[in-house]
Parts: sequence; structure tokens; C-alpha cells
Amino acid sequence: MNLGFVLAAAALFLSAAWIGGHLAARVGQPRVLGELAAGVLLGNLGHFGLHVLEAAPGNPVLEALGQLGVLLLLFRVGLETTFRDLRRVGGVATMVAVTGVVAPFLLGWGVGAWLLPGHSSYTYAFLGATLTATSVGITARVLSDLGASQSPEARVILGAAAIDDVLGLVLLAIVAGAIDAAARGRALAAGPVLIIAIKALVFLVGAVALGPLVSRALFRAAARLPGSGALVVTGLVICFGFSWLAGLAGLASIVGAYAAGLLLEADHWREFSARGEKTLGELVRPAGLLLTPLFFILMGMRVDFAVFLQPGVLGLAAALTAAAIIGKQACALVVRRQGLDARSIGVGMIPRGEVGLIFAGVGLTLTLAGERILDGATYSAIAIVVIVTTLATPPALKWSLARGLRSRDR
Repeated sequence: MNLGFVLAAAALFLSAAWIGGHLAARVGQPRVLGELAAGVLLGNLGHFGLHVLEAAPGNPVLEALGQLGVLLLLFRVGLETTFRDLRRVGGVATMVAVTGVVAPFLLGWGVGAWLLPGHSSYTYAFLGATLTATSVGITARVLSDLGASQSPEARVILGAAAIDDVLGLVLLAIVAGAIDAAARGRALAAGPVLIIAIKALVFLVGAVALGPLVSRALFRAAARLPGSGALVVTGLVICFGFSWLAGLAGLASIVGAYAAGLLLEADHWREFSARGEKTLGELVRPAGLLLTPLFFILMGMRVDFAVFLQPGVLGLAAALTAAAIIGKQACALVVRRQGLDARSIGVGMIPRGEVGLIFAGVGLTLTLAGERILDGATYSAIAIVVIVTTLATPPALKWSLARGLRSRDR
């Protein structure tokens, strides 16, 4: 490991993130948009002869720091909400999540069948599965920047995104399992898919049932320890522990971090509050300010402008982007009579971010009859979908939320 490179890159990225975020805020946009734009610019310096940063997106230390940053972001967003709040919108969030999986899947399949007539139905199914993903990290950061994390719409979006993650991973397992079975000349076995679903269900049920009991016991024990720092250390232990357990269950680690934040309430650390200590959210915030921008810089650096030059990619990318956006707007249809800002919920479900790239990366590893399920051009088209949906969501969600507030004030 080259520590000097890591330190220099971290210093540059934090500076670029602050400048980009500041400029975005100056023009009335969420800071995350500026951070992403700064990452895009840094990631494409190689096209101008500056290749020194090309190793940064794959650097394990920088990647780990960025992943810790997004875990802290989702943990803090979870701390601002409670399970009681989420239960109030749980039914709506479930409907939004199911719609946000089914509609993009069908549209993605249709686009594949229309523009890739020579490919197998497995490719169309995988394209559809890739479009079901939702990047909760992007939306959570936008909501946090706008001070809207505790709105009813935010609870629906974040709850639906967590459920969406579970459904999307199960769907991905089904499609990947079907492709692998077809490559071996066998029928799809229900066992592996069922195991993934059961593991996800056990984690979610266990988190709800046992999480509060465990957290109360840990904070009670930590309050007896001498010295300072016990509150924030205990909170981070719970955050990272839940993230690890979510990974064991086959879920994204950010789902575990968000669940940990939801489970923790001020009552859990009342002994610390009685001593005049800051809240857990206030204590975690400085670490998030340091690490979270690294995640968005690295995400932006994965955007390669060269993919726009590949023949046929732009047409496929445009159709897939339309399917990705329209599919998530179908979520708005199920909440129109719920007294919520349906437009903002639909927009909040749009970004694919790193989740879409992870799904597409799986497709590059799958083969059938000697051919990859996703070729380079198709992967590049998906990368463009990720770029457009990721960069378009912050300003669109800001506009939509502001318009929704104006409508309520009338």
C-alpha cells in the first residue's frame, strides 16, 4: 500500500469536494451535486494526459474510507427517524418498493427486446433486474442537505429504498441463478434463491425484535465506564455491527447502517444525556463530514466520458435511461391518494448510483453459450444510465420538494 498516494489523494478529494459543494450551494443546489461533479472532473483528467489519479477508484484504502462514509451517512439519517415514524408509512413504502421493482424490470426487458434483438431473453431479464436498483445513499444525502430527512416523503423514500434493496437482490439472485442453470443445462433450483430470501428476512426481523434490547444493554453498560467517548464508540459499534450482519445476510451494508440508526432512540442513552453530553447524531457528524464526501468523489470518478463515443451506446443508453426514470415514476401512482408529495417520492427513487453498477458488474461475470450476458457496449450504456440518474436527481428532488412545500402552504 502506498500511504503517500492515499494521503495526497484524500487531501485533494476533500478539497475538491468542499469546493464543488460550496459552488453547488452558491447556485442553490445540494452540495452532493457539486461533490459528484468534482469527482467526474477528477476522474476524466486522464483524457488530458494527467493519469496520476486513475488508480484512486480501485484503491482499497480510499474505497474503504468512502464506504465508511456512506455507512455513517445512512446511520445519521436513520438516527433522525424512528421505527414508529417508519411504521406509519410502512404500508405505503412497501407498495412504492414493489412498484419500483416491477415497473423498471418490465420496461428494461422491453427495451432490451426492442434494441438488442439478437440477444437471449436472459440478457433482457438481466437488463430489467439492473434497472430495479435504487441508490439510497444519493437520495439520503440530498434529503440531508435540504433538511428534509424527517419529512413523511423522506421516510417513504428511505423505507422503500431499503425494501427495494431486498427485493432487487432476490430478483438478481433469481435471474443470475436461471442463467447459471441454463449454462449448465439444468433447470433453476429454488433452494439458493429461497436461502437468500430467508437470510434477508431473518436479518430484518431480528433487527426489529432484538436490536432495541441489545442496544439498550450496550448503552447501559457503556454508561458505567469511566472517561469520555463511550457514547459515540458504542453507537459506531452498533452501526458497523449491523452493517456486517446485513452483509452476511446478502444485503447491502448500508441497509444495516440505516436499520441501526432507526433502532436507536434518545431514550437508549439517557444516562449520557443526563451528564450533559451531546447527542449521538452530533457526535457522529464530524466523522461523516470527513468521510462521506470521499464516497461521492469516488463515485463521480467512475464516470468515463469515453463511453459516450462508443457506437450504438447512446441510443441504448437513452432508452434505458427513459425506462429507468419512467419505471420509478410509477411509484408516484401508488401514493397519489395518501396525502404525500407523489412527485418527490418518484424522483427520490430515481438514482441508481453504485448499486446499479454493482448489478451490472455481476452481469459481466455471467456467460451463456460462450458469450457474456452483458457485453462491453451494454455495460457502458448502463454506466450512462447511472451517470444521468445520479447527477439529475439532486436538482430535480430539490425542485420537487420546494414545489411540494409551496403547494401545501396555499
